[in-house]
Amino acid sequence: MKNFKKLAIPLTVGIIAALFLSSCSVGIPEGAKAVQNFQADKYLGKWYEIARFDYRFEKNLDNVTAEYTRKDENSLNVKNRGHNYKKDKWSESNGEARFVNSPTEGRLKVSFFKPIWAGYNVIDVDDDYKYALVAGNNLDYLWIMSRETTIPDSYKQRFLEKAKALGFKTENLIWVKHN
Repeated sequence: MKNFKKLAIPLTVGIIAALFLSSCSVGIPEGAKAVQNFQADKYLGKWYEIARFDYRFEKNLDNVTAEYTRKDENSLNVKNRGHNYKKDKWSESNGEARFVNSPTEGRLKVSFFKPIWAGYNVIDVDDDYKYALVAGNNLDYLWIMSRETTIPDSYKQRFLEKAKALGFKTENLIWVKHN
């Protein structure tokens, strides 16, 4: 029995640690590439969520925005806000985004619940930083963002084609209402 305890406790701790660390993934979907020559200062400000995959943190939210401000050389403050149409209540989350490699690469990790971090990868953005396609760690997280509550069809199609080519199931996107 003593030998079992000597083995079971470290094994259990190791399994729990592995599960915890896997929930802190800051990867990028296979085949995707973060924007190079990324200009963080042009990315700052308010963005409107145009489309997303549904997941529990944004369940039943419309009028979703994300606002980015500079924290320091290598990180940004993030404020996400949305209206829960079922509860008729606004919700807000404040977090931090840090550059994974360099501030000139659109590859970040974001946390709203430290010490848990997740990938936030800007994989396409127009030259004026008005429209962006953002992927999470894997094919389960995708956002189409705009500086306005709408997006021109040309950018919508560009982002949908790119996402499909990477393997995202774009038919599952939720198109966010802004009113």
